[in-house]
Amino acid sequence: MQDHEKRDEAAKPAYLRPRDAAALVLIDRSAARPRVLMGKRSSRHVFMPEAYVFPGGKCDAGDHALPFCADLHPAVMARLRSAPPAGLSAARGRALALAALRELEEETGIAAAAPADLSGLRLAARAITPPGYVRRYDTRFFVAFADEAGLDPAAARDSDELHDIRWLDIDTDSCLNIPAITRTVLLDVRALLKARPALSPTEPVPFYRMLRGRAVRSFL
Repeated sequence: MQDHEKRDEAAKPAYLRPRDAAALVLIDRSAARPRVLMGKRSSRHVFMPEAYVFPGGKCDAGDHALPFCADLHPAVMARLRSAPPAGLSAARGRALALAALRELEEETGIAAAAPADLSGLRLAARAITPPGYVRRYDTRFFVAFADEAGLDPAAARDSDELHDIRWLDIDTDSCLNIPAITRTVLLDVRALLKARPALSPTEPVPFYRMLRGRAVRSFL
């Protein structure tokens, strides 16, 4: 290989395989207008520091063993397991839902009852971090109503992972530092609530990714 080819090869960022992750778009209906839970990532984070996001994180090996009393709706499970680029096992899909609830508790203090009831979770979106980032995730964004899921909105508090935990009016465009994909998912959920206030589990789920250098939005 010639020297310039070696330099070009060295300059290319290493390919990072996206890691499975989950986030929860939690909606509080106790106020006059629906509110959504968000928090500010610590400045210590390499990935999206100081950005306002939904509670969430990567799926850990232990999430497969977390207890649950009711499974995901079959339509939600089917969308979780659908390709592309590769389908998931039912156990992995369930672990993602459990990871979302675990991260919610760790990052905001809002805890689901144990064993967890997954039947009220809906899939809002799926997004794969584009190449070039220091971290890449294949994130499934779940959505749930706090009252249906038995979650107490008043329990929300800051943590080492998320600061400035706040409930935002879902119908108001915030000027906070919200990543583009997070804002896109928020708009998707807003539109879904207007069209289907009960959050039907059979609705098509938007899937965001890069294909051949182009941003693509398809549906699961």
